[in-house]
Amino acid sequence: MRLLLTLLLVFSLTACGGAGFNGTAFSGSAIGKTEFPAPPEDTGDFVAKPLATGKRQMVVTGHPLATEAAIKMLDQGGTAMDAVVAAQAMLNLVEPQSSGIGGGGFLMYYDAKKKRTLFFDGRERAPYSASARQFLDANGKPLKFYDAVIGGTAVGVPGIVKLLESAHSELGLLHWHDTIMPAVEAAREGVPVTPRLARQIAADPYLPLNPAARAVFYDNRGRPLAPGAILENPALAETLKRIAVNGSRELYANYITDDIMKAVNTAAHRPGNLNINDFVLYDVVKRKALCGKYRDYTVCSAPAPSSGGIALLQALSLLEKYDLKKLGADNPQSAFLITEASKLAFADRDRFVADPAYIRGDLSRLLDKKYLESRAKLLNPNKSMGVAAPGQPGGGLVFADAGAAIEPISTTHISIVDRYGNAASLTSSIENVFGSRIFVRGFFLNNQLTDFSFIPEVNGVPVANRVEPGKRPRSSMSPTMIFDKKGQLRYVLGSPGGSRIIGYVLHSVVALVDWEQGLDTVVAAPRITNRNGVTELEQDRASKELGLALEAKGQDVSYVPMVSGLNIIARDAKGNLTGAADPRRDGAAKGN
Repeated sequence: MRLLLTLLLVFSLTACGGAGFNGTAFSGSAIGKTEFPAPPEDTGDFVAKPLATGKRQMVVTGHPLATEAAIKMLDQGGTAMDAVVAAQAMLNLVEPQSSGIGGGGFLMYYDAKKKRTLFFDGRERAPYSASARQFLDANGKPLKFYDAVIGGTAVGVPGIVKLLESAHSELGLLHWHDTIMPAVEAAREGVPVTPRLARQIAADPYLPLNPAARAVFYDNRGRPLAPGAILENPALAETLKRIAVNGSRELYANYITDDIMKAVNTAAHRPGNLNINDFVLYDVVKRKALCGKYRDYTVCSAPAPSSGGIALLQALSLLEKYDLKKLGADNPQSAFLITEASKLAFADRDRFVADPAYIRGDLSRLLDKKYLESRAKLLNPNKSMGVAAPGQPGGGLVFADAGAAIEPISTTHISIVDRYGNAASLTSSIENVFGSRIFVRGFFLNNQLTDFSFIPEVNGVPVANRVEPGKRPRSSMSPTMIFDKKGQLRYVLGSPGGSRIIGYVLHSVVALVDWEQGLDTVVAAPRITNRNGVTELEQDRASKELGLALEAKGQDVSYVPMVSGLNIIARDAKGNLTGAADPRRDGAAKGN
């Protein structure tokens, strides 16, 4: 890998010009001739973090500086929404591989005064020029994944800035400008690079090919920034300042928009076709949170175009008849039931779930009680079902199955509760590590369009999640809240992790509700997921005995690295708050 990076760096230094302020996609022609498979998001070091406690407010984010920025807003009397804006702006600087201005997200917000749960969809959208065949080669075959990821055709219209602005205008108390300025100041002054970010920079073969990114993430001798080095991003500081002063129009109808379009449309590898209408017509959609009963609790999560809420509520419904509390957390039977239920949920998710504006059918049928009862009969508690087939929910849901899309794990999650009792659960992403690798005005652009199915139809039957003009790609992001039988907020949670997010959140809900585990136990527990195939156990953490027990019931088992990023807040009946950050990432919890 070091030799590869050296060769790439030599190529880029000789073939690419200097680093312009506007940023560029890629210079030269290395991309496209050879596919360099970028490494997965860094598994990092497993370091347990102390629980945070508080009586007024609590923040858990993917980085200590983002947590501090959010707490600062709360200390000034701001709401959870003010704190979300501050945290997300800071994450763009300190965790640039995962989320930021160039991406999108989903926000669930609990308004304590009005006792209502709101949901804001800021998912990226395909340009109106998008084609159902844009990820097929000349022979009609799907492109290799990283050949599609890198470059312009993977970039969707970013949504996170409009999401934050729209929600803040309704739910914030502090001035929009003041929520963003901490990130502006940090980008100017510089922040220390974490070991995890340093490893990501050093391991990525594409960053050296981008002059603007190289100027930020490499030192003046052409070496990747080392742990503890100071990361300065003056271009991001300027971009954030303009957004702080002028709002989202800076990104959607100004010269920054022109820079984004130019970088995407002139990319050396697979140039895109974004135009001003794609930005001007982008809208944040307020949707109804997807809620369902589980035991004595109400679980609310993300509706389509995320598949997270549907799959989560399906799996919980299938598990309802089993006494998981009695079985216990350490019983292999519990893991078996959870993973078998996951198979059924993923079978439906892969076949039916997509942007509801483009679905000719009723997605609510997937949560119909009678339909789920019929699906529950397929779960044999003693023997694996192998690979589950999708059901027949009716309601006009007739689609072909092209298999699950690849969903890399570069995402982040924020959980916040404020002094007023409001809560925010935001999952945001640029999709792959460093997104499309196109770096504009100090931030990376997403590659979210590769979350679409590359195959548009099978035997003339359309695939639900195919590419279409203006469409939002399916996601697995699952910002979630859990309420008790009195309607009181008890938990705020979510995680990064690609399509494994659903499994991480599902297992956490069971751990909180059925096993009543403490947050430190929940965030540190070995990860166990199944996406309708092999049961994946977390490498070096899940026991061999568990794997053998699952194999004895007919499951195929694989031990793989997993990088969850569960950030959870618990609120007890007296209003006391506890926060926990996943030990696998750089996150931090803080309350008072």
